[in-house]
Amino acid sequence: MAYTKLKKTHLIKHHIHKATSSEYLRVLILRTIGNFLILSSLFMIGKTFYLPVREEIKYFINTKFQKKYVVVSPREIGRITIQEPQTGKKGFLARALNFKKVEQLYPEDPNFSIVVPKIGANARIISNVDASDEKIYLDALNKGVAQVMGTAFPGEGRHIFLFAHSTDYFWNVGTYNAIFYLLNKLEPKDEVNLFYKGQRYVYKVVDKKIVDPSQVEYLTRKTNREFLTLQTCWPTGTTLKRLLVFAVRVAE
Repeated sequence: MAYTKLKKTHLIKHHIHKATSSEYLRVLILRTIGNFLILSSLFMIGKTFYLPVREEIKYFINTKFQKKYVVVSPREIGRITIQEPQTGKKGFLARALNFKKVEQLYPEDPNFSIVVPKIGANARIISNVDASDEKIYLDALNKGVAQVMGTAFPGEGRHIFLFAHSTDYFWNVGTYNAIFYLLNKLEPKDEVNLFYKGQRYVYKVVDKKIVDPSQVEYLTRKTNREFLTLQTCWPTGTTLKRLLVFAVRVAE
């Protein structure tokens, strides 16, 4: 009798231990899966929004310290010297960041580049990109800004269409260059510079607009003057809409 009770007690303890071990294993697996999903989500969010956030912080700091970018054409390189403005001692943060209040911007490629001083944007332009072929234009956007095939080149007096920061899926937005992330900061009269075959062409912003991706009529816009359209995805870090910035060439 005593042996039977002892055996039953042992079996009960065994089942309890087994149940406890199984429950612990189940909780461990669920917790591991939960942590993996959380980390994966944070990684995707970071991948998507890292570049936009970085550019916003950079713009905020530049605005806070009133930084000015000066565009220098290829023929001026090495010939001009820009002095820092004398505005008293720099603050601790400015000194820690080794902050320069004036910085020169040289075109990435004198043969074809875009430089936007207000947002510190500077990138080469890939010419004659087929905007209807996803593989082609995504490859181009890994290298710089794309000029839509069939639109004009600087100096031709027609419509020039440039785009950047486009993607196939929203989580790949951060994969492509960040040159146009701050286009929304541009306002009328802000300057946009194009360099083409070593020559500088200056444009002034006249308007901007948010449109649906299906509104492609802006690609074939007709104009009787040299007109520039810059396109990027909107809101920043998504592919929901398109932000268009319009500029006209300044007479020489």
